[in-house]
Amino acid sequence: MKMSMNVGIIGYGNLGRGVELAVNAAADMELKAVFTRRDPSSLKIASENVPVVNIKEVGDWADKLDVVILCGGSATDLPVQTPEYAKLFNVVDSFDTHARIPEHFANVDAAAKDGGNCAVISVGWDPGLFSLARIYSNAVLPEGQDYTFWGRGVSQGHSDAIRRISGVKNAKQYTVPVQAALDAVRSGSNPELTTRDKHERECFVVLEEGADAAGIENEIKTMPNYFADYNTTVHFIDEAEFARDHQGMAHGGFVIRSGKTGAQKENNELIEFQLKLDSNPEFTGSVLTAYARAVVRLNKEGKAGCMTAFDIAPAYLSPLSGEDLRAHLL
Repeated sequence: MKMSMNVGIIGYGNLGRGVELAVNAAADMELKAVFTRRDPSSLKIASENVPVVNIKEVGDWADKLDVVILCGGSATDLPVQTPEYAKLFNVVDSFDTHARIPEHFANVDAAAKDGGNCAVISVGWDPGLFSLARIYSNAVLPEGQDYTFWGRGVSQGHSDAIRRISGVKNAKQYTVPVQAALDAVRSGSNPELTTRDKHERECFVVLEEGADAAGIENEIKTMPNYFADYNTTVHFIDEAEFARDHQGMAHGGFVIRSGKTGAQKENNELIEFQLKLDSNPEFTGSVLTAYARAVVRLNKEGKAGCMTAFDIAPAYLSPLSGEDLRAHLL
């Protein structure tokens, strides 16, 4: 009989709920606790007979959990939480600030080694599965060029940026790949594409009564780091339309490697990896849960320290035995 892994979740927003679903669907895992900064009595989770515990008490669970899955944000939560809890537990996070991954890795690596634990950071779909698509395709086609497209899907960070504008009551922003750019990449012509060439941004905004629509539209379109470098369309809608049409969390995208083989580089080769997701947080939670299985197994083998998706063999992610994998998936 397979040994069940005891799992804890830290944070219970959209991602935490997605992880909860994935853990409960895994035959070799058991959810033991959800940790929160909120008043535990105020939080209703989907799982029955699983305690909700204040985050201040997490240390009391150090010998009760095989792995903890961290579901906080990359801006302020994970840079502090992942190193802190890697001293106590095997941990997994979805840290996605690409430029800060080396720094985050070093901090988590030191903490995990100090505690004798395994940690894996920056797993989800980008970084995560898209990262694997990039490394595989670069290794196979060293002569070539990478292209990553995101969407059509909701960008939570860009939506939040719009909601911070004075006069905005609610907003949702969608990242949309430019079809002409996708077609050019798939043709094998290896086009040079700017940020504006690859993606458009489409915004749906509910205004406060009396708000200056023209001024808000201009503020959105000129916002540095978010919209200024893109062709951006702003739609002003009412609350009823927003509630009807813009409650989903769909996302996805493409990683494409366009390369050449042959003595004269005369042959075009194309590798494409695509995700199309109805629920970004549920899918990301499923990826985190698979990597949680891997870190428990690796730690049982005596490994400690931090890893990324690049460092973990695919067999560690699967509940299937090596024999089953070779018989059915190879």
